[in-house]
Amino acid sequence: MKTLFDIQNLLKRFGTFIYTGDRSADLDLMRGELQELYEGGLIQSDEYRQAILIIRREQSKYKNIH
Repeated sequence: MKTLFDIQNLLKRFGTFIYTGDRSADLDLMRGELQELYEGGLIQSDEYRQAILIIRREQSKYKNIH
């Protein structure tokens, strides 16, 4: 997993589609969904960690732009 698109595809595997039109809100929702999947034992810790790092990177980019 290397991109936000990869995270979206991971979430789609579990029937989760996130698009609110607000990039920051989308990233927050993705983070919450990933946490629930991890806590529920549906994704492994390495997948979870990689995804969270990608989301943090994207949030940092977004904050620097706005």
